[in-house]
Amino acid sequence: MNAMVILIEMAVFAVLFTAVIIITYRGGTKYSAGAIHNYPPDIREEYFKTHERKEVSYRSRNVLVTKGLGLLFFTAVLLGCALMAGAATFRQGFLLAFGLMAWIGVYDTFFLDWVLFANLPMFRLEGTEHMDKAYHQKWFHVKGMLFPGAVFALIPALLVGLLTAIIR
Repeated sequence: MNAMVILIEMAVFAVLFTAVIIITYRGGTKYSAGAIHNYPPDIREEYFKTHERKEVSYRSRNVLVTKGLGLLFFTAVLLGCALMAGAATFRQGFLLAFGLMAWIGVYDTFFLDWVLFANLPMFRLEGTEHMDKAYHQKWFHVKGMLFPGAVFALIPALLVGLLTAIIR
């Protein structure tokens, strides 16, 4: 596999992921169950004190649909990345896809969550603008990256590995 292609894919994947996040959290879409689900519990509770409560657990239909669409999106993007990088076996496709998902998990946690989410007003839910400390909960985001993030990363990685083996 071509290392330079993989490095370029990492950069493009980060830009694409950032664009999806910014689009998702603009305007009213940040108030969907799938988006609110990603906020720390104390922020959600404060928000629901003044707004209609929505089911935001992993078992809720809206969160499952959002996460399912995300899995399909990641699988398609990662399959393209694996094929462009020259993956030819299940193992190569799986490892590349899982590696890119791990990279995005780290990027999401340490840049998007710790820097942008914690500091930009566009990510604040109405009624929680005063909760600076809650928006800077680093451990919440690290835990999310490790679990369920690592498990979530396995699904598209397995699909990409399987599809790579079929295609090649």
